[in-house]
Amino acid sequence: MSRSVLVTGGNRGIGLAIARAFAEAGDKVAITYRSGEPPAGFLAVKCDVTEPEQVEQAYKEIEEKQGAVEVLIANAGVTRDQLLMRMSEEDFSTVLDTNLTGTFRVVKRANRAMLRARKGRIVLISSVVGLLGSAGQANYAASKAGLVGFARSLARELGSRNITVNVVAPGFVDTDMTRALSDEQREGIVKQVPLGRYGQAEEIAASVRFLASDEAAYITGAVIPIDGGLGMGH
Repeated sequence: MSRSVLVTGGNRGIGLAIARAFAEAGDKVAITYRSGEPPAGFLAVKCDVTEPEQVEQAYKEIEEKQGAVEVLIANAGVTRDQLLMRMSEEDFSTVLDTNLTGTFRVVKRANRAMLRARKGRIVLISSVVGLLGSAGQANYAASKAGLVGFARSLARELGSRNITVNVVAPGFVDTDMTRALSDEQREGIVKQVPLGRYGQAEEIAASVRFLASDEAAYITGAVIPIDGGLGMGH
């Protein structure tokens, strides 16, 4: 059965791969984006998750055009990397407001219809950095670690209504962001990964789609690392 799926930040990288995976499975897929031209083939809604009014308007448009959101993938995120001594209040608060509070906003709004339907799938996209930590990324790591506590609290809160809440923690994935690194930086990262390579966005998408499937109906509150072994033990 075709479901109404929303992928925030679904216009590029991991988010786009996830959106494509659901569309290929026959689901109706909406994506949010902040700027630029969105990819074709989806219901694309311009939305900044740091603005509550934009989140509300995005949901109204999605509900009108493809029905209440049954599967939510909270993927939208930003980085403002800087060593702590140079990190500004704005660098810290912007990352937390987008990655963590923005996720709160989109999940809370989706929760309304899921509670009425007594079913739903929520997957939050965290990061291996939220588990391992990373010098120069205290703000990003804090925001991504916060998603774990958020998800596990909701898993307990919503489980009786047949709503599952899980977290996927990708490692270093071959996207535009990592391709912008120097060859030396890329080699240094790969040396830390037991499997000796970058992940592919499609590999992240496959696990996300599984968590949203009937086969994963008894999985909730889980943190799934997809990182080539980089963060094992965390």
